[in-house]
Amino acid sequence: MATANIKQVARHAGVSLGTVSNVLNRPDTVAPATRQRVLDAITELGYVRNDSARQLRAGHSRTVAIVVLDVANPFFTDLVRGAEQVVEDAGAMLVVCNSGEDSARERRHLDLLQEQRVRGVLITPVGHGSQPHLDMLIDRDIPVVLVDRGTGQASRCSVAVDDVRGGRLAMDHLLERAHRRIAYVGGPFSIAQVADRHAGAAAALEDHSDAELRVATTTSLTVAAGRHAAEDLLALPALQRPTAVFCANDLIALGVLQEMTARGLRVPADVAIVGYDDIEFAGAAAVPLSSVRQPREQLGRTAAQLLLEEASSGETHRHRHVVFQPELVVRQSSDQPRR
Repeated sequence: MATANIKQVARHAGVSLGTVSNVLNRPDTVAPATRQRVLDAITELGYVRNDSARQLRAGHSRTVAIVVLDVANPFFTDLVRGAEQVVEDAGAMLVVCNSGEDSARERRHLDLLQEQRVRGVLITPVGHGSQPHLDMLIDRDIPVVLVDRGTGQASRCSVAVDDVRGGRLAMDHLLERAHRRIAYVGGPFSIAQVADRHAGAAAALEDHSDAELRVATTTSLTVAAGRHAAEDLLALPALQRPTAVFCANDLIALGVLQEMTARGLRVPADVAIVGYDDIEFAGAAAVPLSSVRQPREQLGRTAAQLLLEEASSGETHRHRHVVFQPELVVRQSSDQPRR
């Protein structure tokens, strides 16, 4: 059955197209009896206004997009939940796009979002190659806010966590427990968070000449990548194997934990493990996982607030860069001194 259009509503109510438009957009300007006649016609015909077309004609939309690295990662689930609360409260809709840590896929999403003239874009970029495409959005007056990624650029807002400090918190914790052969597992390093967390860990070792940091680079930030990395670490000669592992995120840490325990190692007696993000599954693991906590939902809420402020204020908007501080949550997987 064909959907009724505005012309049919006007004909059914015996009024002009302009009167129907006024009822929809400026109802106070229409006499009550006429307004009710139009509303009755809308109900009887089942008319649904084409709001997207109206928004495109006006040059803006009530749709906000968020582009994340991996929708399967619970960190991004929580981040999206926080952003969604703010966007829905503003009467808009949040659309989630998954780049899958693939720069080409990210660019395709950004091109489509530009064509749709979304109200704004929240994004955790794959890498520095994203910048030209983000600049194109800004040139089209589509605000962009970086999420979980800092920036020194004056052309866009950002919301991030101090990942260098987070890496240092994890490493200081392991050093305090007398670990000296430590592995950092994560990748690819083109993802800024992975590089920053490693940088913080490496900086913590500068005052410990007797400590060694081995890097096990992964191609993704998944449980499977963590298991594969653990296999490689266990293949090392016994005296070279790390006694502690710091992982770039909790999914990798859970994979390392699975493989280590499957091979008969005791956590933390034989090997300590620290993750990053403090997703819900970290504390619920068979061996509760120590992790560097990020304020996940708060990141999403703050980013969405900045985006909506920019979209509504236009040229008077002043870009802001908000940085939250991480917190180390110590659980069983690392809470034991090295003997």
